[in-house]
Amino acid sequence: MTIEFTLTKRQEELRSAIGSLARNVIRPQSLGWDRAHGIPEEFLLRFTQMAASMGGTAGAWGVQGLGATGEEASESAEKKKKSGGAMVSTVVAAEELATGDPALLLCLPGPGLGGPPVRGSGTPEQRERFFSVFKDMSAGLKWGAYALTEPGAGSDVAGIRTSCRKEGREWVLNGRKCYITNGARASWNVVFATIDPSLGRAGHRAFVVEKGTPGFSVGKIEDKMGLRASETAELVLEDCRVPEENLLGGEEKYQTKEGFLTAMKTFDNTRPLVAAMAIGIGRAAYEHAVDFVKERYVLSRPIPRYAAIAERLARVGRDLAAARILTLRAAWLADREIANAKEASMAKAAGGQAAIKACMEAIEICGAHGAVAEDQQLLEKWFRDIKVYDIFEGTGQIQRIVISKRLMPDLRSF
Repeated sequence: MTIEFTLTKRQEELRSAIGSLARNVIRPQSLGWDRAHGIPEEFLLRFTQMAASMGGTAGAWGVQGLGATGEEASESAEKKKKSGGAMVSTVVAAEELATGDPALLLCLPGPGLGGPPVRGSGTPEQRERFFSVFKDMSAGLKWGAYALTEPGAGSDVAGIRTSCRKEGREWVLNGRKCYITNGARASWNVVFATIDPSLGRAGHRAFVVEKGTPGFSVGKIEDKMGLRASETAELVLEDCRVPEENLLGGEEKYQTKEGFLTAMKTFDNTRPLVAAMAIGIGRAAYEHAVDFVKERYVLSRPIPRYAAIAERLARVGRDLAAARILTLRAAWLADREIANAKEASMAKAAGGQAAIKACMEAIEICGAHGAVAEDQQLLEKWFRDIKVYDIFEGTGQIQRIVISKRLMPDLRSF
């Protein structure tokens, strides 16, 4: 199988335009957003309109296919191939936007992480109903969200304890979800629950829980170390009554392990995008350090310390480039609807680690000036932002387990 990594002319133009926007418009405001713990909706609306005017769908601008409608999502594989691929375009855009402020990508209006499971497992009627919410935002921005993580079940997806039981034509849900991006303001959340924890994956069910559903409420909004401008919420379900029409895919889909597979397929699509965001943060820190060194050192001079700095920067640049190739490969496979679980996990693991290393090296190379000086505070912000990229969407350890099980199918546990 030949994999083509050359971007189309349109993708190159997209990368150039978004990169310029990230450096000149987004980055100068990012520290203010971080301190205010939010991005003004007026800016999000203008940004979304700007993306549309430049010819990009929201799915090509933001992470996780934000804003894509059912029609956009059903684009044929052949059409995707000719256009260079929607997923490839999205990871390219995600990396560039993350160099400005990664929180912006998480704040963009649209179905967000909830989009992939609705597109992949929802019935035609469900896709039309839930995506139609985002077709007209003139009256106000709208979000979707994805509620899987629980206080006792994060990386261990099979261990979720939020319960669901059928009563007449309704499902009754009880439990708590945590660290849900845009969960508090979402028009609907895709919520995972189980009919019986002892069944493991076979007991999973996925529901679309709409805002205002009886028994559904928002708990605390998290005060985070990084990505402070994005909303992360706790969701509470107390005898939450969801109509049977909101069981994602309908009853028949759960005669197999489809509920668990729905969650995993979502990760196969989102992990390359999270990797691209991490690479964008790491690249911003790396380029910052390179500029810092160019202004203060003449690395051509035969000084051992200078040689060590040059070698460290070269290693960072190499690792970021390698992670980018892995990410493009995972996205390329996704565009062609080829199984990419292993490649998505490789991209996520490599991207997060390379970017964390880039931020750490940048702070060490720039020294005290790089950490505290007024014009260097972005470096401190990137350092806070990057840590979560080795945690959410599956920790580095989970990625290694996924990779190992696909390299060695008979492997059951370590």
